[in-house]
Amino acid sequence: KEVNLMGKIEGIPTWRKYSLSIEEAANYYGIGEHRLRRLIRENPDADFYMELGSRVRIKRELFKEYLNHLNMV
Repeated sequence: KEVNLMGKIEGIPTWRKYSLSIEEAANYYGIGEHRLRRLIRENPDADFYMELGSRVRIKRELFKEYLNHLNMV
């Protein structure tokens, strides 16, 4: 792990992070950012994301469960 000039820890693999930014989640799951934002809008009470001020974070494991459930329906 390295600390950059902004004090952020770098080098944590995406698959180990608790939450992902919209951009990280789009890359990790192969879903477009627009589609992710639409899923959030369409599911205002969902547990798979959290709002931190004006930023949205995707809870990696819960979003994976959500996607798996969609595939089963």
